[in-house]
Amino acid sequence: MSLPTPARTAAAALAAGLVLAVPAAASAHVTVSADNATKGGYAKLVFRVPTESDTAKTTKLVIALPTDTPIPSVRTKPMPGWTVTVATRKLAEPVNTGDATVTEAPATVTYTAAPGGGIGPGQFDEFELSAGPLPEKADTLVLPATQYYSDGTVVRWDQPTKPGAAEPEHPAPALALAANTADHHPAAAAPAGDTADGVARGLGVAGLVVAVIAAALGLVALLRGRRGTSTAV
Repeated sequence: MSLPTPARTAAAALAAGLVLAVPAAASAHVTVSADNATKGGYAKLVFRVPTESDTAKTTKLVIALPTDTPIPSVRTKPMPGWTVTVATRKLAEPVNTGDATVTEAPATVTYTAAPGGGIGPGQFDEFELSAGPLPEKADTLVLPATQYYSDGTVVRWDQPTKPGAAEPEHPAPALALAANTADHHPAAAAPAGDTADGVARGLGVAGLVVAVIAAALGLVALLRGRRGTSTAV
């Protein structure tokens, strides 16, 4: 049964709305991920950068690093077709990171595509950093990013995501930090007493093995001696 004209019009409008809603819901963001990112530890941070424009390329990415909880060491991975620079900033107040007092720390990491290069429409790329020690007093590491397009468009991914609230239009890349437990640093986590006990047990077992071997050799020598005596008789 065919629908009346008003019903067909409404159905067509609804279908068009659904089609338009799909790209909006599927729009990608600049994100960061890492395996085993722990407080006070080192991790490889992977920034995934999609190009959302249908006509322009992503030609530059600037990642902002925290200065209130600075990351003392940041190393970049070479990327063909891109140049990368790390800018440092003098801290307003020295920060104790546990191993040292930091007065200057990396503030931004900038990736710039070679002329004519970049991330094309419908594509993405990944940028890797080795960073640490990660903040010990934060549960989440927030790393705002700014994305530049070849047509002059600038998108700032710097809006905080609040628990229980809807995701903002341009959320800042964020990484959850796990507690630094013995599972991540087994050697450092073992108390000195436990280590000494382990060494003592190891030496005891080694001594027992030597004693058994010595006893076996003595038994063999004894048996040979008895055989020699019997032959002489």
